[in-house]
Amino acid sequence: MTCYVDPMNDLTCTKRLYRVLLGLTLTLGILATTPTAQSQDAASNVYRDEMTMTGTVTSSTANTLVVRGENGLFQLFIFDEDTTKPRVIPVGTTVSVSSVPGEVPGIRVVRVVTEAAPIPTPAQTSARQAEPVVPPTIRRVERDIARQMRRYQAGVRTGVALDPELLLFGVHAQVGPFFNKDVFLRPNVEFAFGEVTSLIAVNFEAIYRLPVTSRQGRWSAYVGAGPGFNFIHQDFDRVNSDGDRFDFGNFENDTTLNFLGGLRYRSGMFMELKTSVYSSPSPTMRFIIGYNF
Repeated sequence: MTCYVDPMNDLTCTKRLYRVLLGLTLTLGILATTPTAQSQDAASNVYRDEMTMTGTVTSSTANTLVVRGENGLFQLFIFDEDTTKPRVIPVGTTVSVSSVPGEVPGIRVVRVVTEAAPIPTPAQTSARQAEPVVPPTIRRVERDIARQMRRYQAGVRTGVALDPELLLFGVHAQVGPFFNKDVFLRPNVEFAFGEVTSLIAVNFEAIYRLPVTSRQGRWSAYVGAGPGFNFIHQDFDRVNSDGDRFDFGNFENDTTLNFLGGLRYRSGMFMELKTSVYSSPSPTMRFIIGYNF
């Protein structure tokens, strides 16, 4: 559009500019609100991956559901915050389960669970008279996921510390999640012994599961931090030239800040590397292997 400077045509020129700007604004708004092909494909994929299965409940917990389909195969489902389900799902109930793929292959996330009342055929009736046996692999995965998703866990730990060199063992609790699905509190107490040093450490730590790993996968990575309170006793024995033994000992306590990272497995075991700052004479590095019950 060409607009010449003309005192007699100034108003007309302004109107033309206004119309052009208004047209561009409307066009950009329509483009911004129109879903892209990629988003449409993603939405269609989610819709296409949704599946409805009808079968008999063989196991039901607060977090998992195992259903035996009409073809005799077992399917393990998990619940999340978007799941719609009855308060109680008794074993033996015939249900219809709408689900989508989960983070772990072979395990699906439930969207809706409803009771179904299909008319059984004589063959199905005779088959249901026998108690269905859930495969051991599904039972094991179900137990591991149920353990991993409990709000409270207790565990034990052992390991080694460096500078000074110590052997350690301890107990801990894991509570959560808090504020986020991946944030947990994990207070712990550690006892460590060495040739010279004895240590009691009380740690108030929080851990965060890194979202790059699956929540229900075989393993997941995490990082954490928290304050620690250490009580240290060091005892030195010395023998002089006359054979007399002298005992030099001291007791100290200090406050440290711990930083840690590790891997935890669905089975309950975890491995962790922890370092402390402002820790003298406390250990500066600890390698820990533990287990959550």
